[in-house]
Parts: sequence; C-alpha cells; structure tokens
Amino acid sequence: MLLALLAIIAGLVLLVWSADRFVDGAAATAVHLGMPPLLIGMVIIGFGTSAPELAVSAIAATDGNPGLALGNAYGSNITNIALIIGLVALISPITVHSQILRKELPILLGITLLAGWQLLDGELTRMDGWILLGAFAVIMGWSIIQGIRGKDDSLGSEAETEVSAGGMSLRLALLWIVVGLVLLLVSSRMLVWGAVYVAQFLGISDLIIGLTIVAIGTSLPELAAGIASVRKNEHDLILGNILGSGIFNTLAVVGLAAVIEPVVAESAILYRDWTVMMAVTVGLFLMGYGIFGGKRLIRRWEGGLLLVVYLCYTGYLASTVISAAQTGAVPAV
Repeated sequence: MLLALLAIIAGLVLLVWSADRFVDGAAATAVHLGMPPLLIGMVIIGFGTSAPELAVSAIAATDGNPGLALGNAYGSNITNIALIIGLVALISPITVHSQILRKELPILLGITLLAGWQLLDGELTRMDGWILLGAFAVIMGWSIIQGIRGKDDSLGSEAETEVSAGGMSLRLALLWIVVGLVLLLVSSRMLVWGAVYVAQFLGISDLIIGLTIVAIGTSLPELAAGIASVRKNEHDLILGNILGSGIFNTLAVVGLAAVIEPVVAESAILYRDWTVMMAVTVGLFLMGYGIFGGKRLIRRWEGGLLLVVYLCYTGYLASTVISAAQTGAVPAV
C-alpha cells in the first residue's frame, strides 16, 4: 500500500513537470516554425495541457481499467471548470475578450451533450469512441483554420506574449518535447498502477479514483497555468486552456480510451458525474456570455459558486466511499 501511495505521489509530480516541459517545448518549436500565435494558443497550449489526461487514460484503458480513463476525463473537466476557474475568478475576475473563445463555449456545450447521449445505453462502444475521435478531428481542423485566420484576436496576443517570454532555442525545444513525452508515459504508468492498487485495496472502483485523485493530479498543469496567467492579466489564455482541455478530454481522451477498451457506464456516471459536468459547463457558458450581468465577466461570486459546486460534488463522492467502508459494502461506482 505504501509503495502504491508513493507511486501516485511521484507519478503526479513527474506527470505535471513533464507535461509542462512538453507544452513549453512544443510551443517554442511552433514559434521557430513560424506558426501564428493564435494557432499556438488554441492548439498547442489549449490542447497540450491535456497531455497528462491522454497518457493516463490510454494506459488505463490498455491495462483493462477503462473506468479510470472515463473518470479521469470527466473528473478533469469538472475540476478544470469548477475548481480552477472558480479559484482563479476568486483571485481576479476573468474577462472574456476573445471572439474565438465565445465560439468554443457552445462547442464545449454541444460535445458535452453528445457525451451524455452516448451514455444513455449504459456503455461506450468502440463505435462511440470513433465518433468522438472523428468529432475531435473536425474541431481540430476548425481550430487550425481559426488560428491561421484570426490574427487580431486577443487570445493570439496573449499567447504571443507567453511564448516569446520563454526564449527557447529550437534544439532545446525539441529536446524538451522528447524528454517530456517519455516522462509523460513513465509517470502515467506509475500513476495508473498506484491508483488501481489503492482502489482495489480500499474496495472502491477505479472510476472513483479517476474522478478524484487522478483528475485533480492531471489538472494541475491547468491550475498552474491559470494562476500564472491571472498574475499576468492574461484572462483569455486562462479560459482558452480550460476550454481546449475540456474539448480534448471529452472527445480525444474518452474517444481513445473507448476505442482501446469499450467502457461499461453505470447509471451513476450519467446521473451523477455527467450531470455535474453538464451543469458546470452550462454555468461557464452563461458566465462567458454575460447572461447574469450583461458583461462577459466571471465575477468573484460566480467563482465562489463554482467552488461550492466542486466541494459538494467531491464531498458526496467521499461520503459514498466512507459510508461503504463503514457498512462493509463495496461501492460500485
């Protein structure tokens, strides 16, 4: 048990560090190749921060633990919106300037609805996985086109400031891509092994572990990026990271896991986890479009509301585990 806990801690630390190096290297390489700043902000920074979720979920599905993969993806989306956006908004209200982000908000809402529809029959088949991957390919293509055309968008300006501050040579950038990718795989293997062992030892499902410990751990790059960006007043980059991560998790991460190993989805996944994910996504949509106050601003009280939702949800998950442990029952999900 101790070895498994150490594997989880070491895996999370190494995972966060390697993901950060991977994204930095990829962004710097893109600059050297002459990619537009907006494209770097949308694709590399926005989607790249979800590299930990993709690595962990792929390995979990390969090992025959698709519940961990699904919990990691959905839990990360809930954590990103409710915990990270909530916390960042408490520090400083988030203003939404970017036209691109206002287009991504309904996209995230739409694919979250698609995810719920796929869960209605109680499973995610390989066909469901291919549908999700196909949708991701379409959105990736749209993102590339928007990144090339949208030269005056505020997200591009913030991304340009962010990557230019790094000042990394092409050789070093390529080195960090390779090192970051290798360490991502190694740390993901450590984390998955430790998480599955702890779940089995405590008699809880790997889904619960994925929704909590693993989801929080793999969301740490987004949290670090969010806090760093708010200090630089880069509000669109904060939201861009979260939206890009949400799209990536729902489509690419879950899609790849389902293609590798079909997922049996218990009813609680739809009525508990997906419902919370949908609720915070709708809340973010309403906040981003200024429905509550006329301004496209996520205020401190709205951030506090998101945090309350996250704490209630996580507390409920913890209570089910504690209750099951006291009664000797094994919580299925």
